[in-house]
Amino acid sequence: VGVLVTAMLTTAFCVFVLKFSFVEGFLVGAVLSCTDAASVFSILRTRKLSLKDGTASLLEIESGSNDPVSYLLTIIGISLLQGDGQNVCLMFLMQIAIGVFFGVVMAFFAIFILKKCSIVSEGMDTIFIIAVVIISYALPILFHGNGYLSVYLTGIILGNSKIGNKTVLVHFFDGVTNFAQILIFFLLGLLATPHMMVPMAGTAVLVAAFLLFVSRPIAVFLLLKPFKATNKQCMLVSFAGLRGASSIVFAILIIASGVSLDHDIFHIVFLVALLSVGVQGSLLPLLSKKLDMIDEESDVRKTFNDYQDEETMTLMRMYIP
Repeated sequence: VGVLVTAMLTTAFCVFVLKFSFVEGFLVGAVLSCTDAASVFSILRTRKLSLKDGTASLLEIESGSNDPVSYLLTIIGISLLQGDGQNVCLMFLMQIAIGVFFGVVMAFFAIFILKKCSIVSEGMDTIFIIAVVIISYALPILFHGNGYLSVYLTGIILGNSKIGNKTVLVHFFDGVTNFAQILIFFLLGLLATPHMMVPMAGTAVLVAAFLLFVSRPIAVFLLLKPFKATNKQCMLVSFAGLRGASSIVFAILIIASGVSLDHDIFHIVFLVALLSVGVQGSLLPLLSKKLDMIDEESDVRKTFNDYQDEETMTLMRMYIP
């Protein structure tokens, strides 16, 4: 719902203020409606921002789970540009239903094989999980489902299950994640053309400002206030909605589809992402302190990394006044 609200408000701004066509405005809203997990995690980790009220975990689940919805909206926008708008509702339902089905089935299939069978020998479980990931993405795509949603659900279920060698698997996929990010930014460097960004700079600044001060806060307050979240928490979550590589990758999908565009959406999105990470990311630690949202007694690394297996012995720290 947060992605949809953000996308629709941004679409309205692009159409009525910036005079984009509806479909191009919708595409800008779609690709910029998701927050970038890598950017959010990186800033919270490196600056050791342990946030109150479970805000770090909230940002983790939000920035990870909204990519599939943003991807779905992007595919719908591309279909509208290609003149296939009559099947939007069917596409929406199929993407979600098929994505959820294959994500859950593949996760429980993998857990069954790892726990009950001996066909996965010692040291081969990482390769087996890679195969599960690829199939979990590919099968829904074959049936016009949402591969991103499927993989996300598979990862969530596997990550919360008790399977062998889990510490090794988590650290291995942390390395794969870092390698994938290097590849993505290398690709972006090849695709971005600096002199083409200059004409798009004004539009990008306006879109970034609207996202930061209007659409993102409206979506966050609308969704969190019914759950009795404090104003400080809502403000911090609003400000922490960083746009990054995921939005740019979705913009690449638009360019790769071959549809003709009146506006350079790729470079607009690229600049918005740069502004978001550069300005919001730099000011996030300062705003956290100003809002008194830093929890000195917790450790943000428990949320994002340094995974350890469950042990029968637990070390606890207690304060005795």
